[in-house]
Amino acid sequence: MVASATEPVEVYRMVERVLAETGAKTLKAVIHCQGSTSFTMAAVAGLLPQVDTIVSNAMSLHPVVPRLSRLKIRRMAPVVATELAYVDPHWGVTRPRRLLERALVRTVSLVHRECDNEVCHLVSFTYGSGRPALWSHENLSPATHTWLRGEFGPVPMTFFAQMAESVTRGQLVSKLPELAGALAGPPRTDARIVLLAGADNLCFLPESQQRTFDWLEAYRPGHDALHVFPGYGHLDVFLGRYAARDTLPTLVEELAK
Repeated sequence: MVASATEPVEVYRMVERVLAETGAKTLKAVIHCQGSTSFTMAAVAGLLPQVDTIVSNAMSLHPVVPRLSRLKIRRMAPVVATELAYVDPHWGVTRPRRLLERALVRTVSLVHRECDNEVCHLVSFTYGSGRPALWSHENLSPATHTWLRGEFGPVPMTFFAQMAESVTRGQLVSKLPELAGALAGPPRTDARIVLLAGADNLCFLPESQQRTFDWLEAYRPGHDALHVFPGYGHLDVFLGRYAARDTLPTLVEELAK
């Protein structure tokens, strides 16, 4: 099962559906970024007893972001939120009608001169700090870099508000009663949690996964694992032209344990 961004309660329903459709008793999950936060929180809160292995990339429970990203989500995002309900990297393709949206696209592209892909520019502006923030251009084939123009959509400004609070607290903050106290004590799951991180991730720093691993290790030493991949960032762990050689074998090996 591969999880994308969704609410923890919906994650539970997804797991139940997969097990019902397949007849399996347990499942293994590969999760990434905001899908990882929802899934991992649900697991450590005890909501996913059917999951026996979790492979989580980029960030799980303890977000750590670059200094510029902290400035953006704490200072810039609240100002933008007064005028926009969301930002959308796909504006780099659709050419929005609103003046403010067009001005944002133009301003971001003036700052980001590392390539001619405006979606790539807006992704870096939206999700991190860097040129680019979510991958290394050297790790992407030209075809993948072009394909990414259609793979990103709207991001609600409420996301940045909640992430700012989580970064300040040093751990995920949930508004859902089902997750109250999820990180206050030991993880309420027997699942083995394998944490992956790109050493060059400029969305969530690799320290994010290190902190989650340290938290897990404090409660159950030797049960979980952490792998940091040199030369990789946020999404090129999956999409990189050499991922089949450098990163994916580790993922497959951990799923097989």
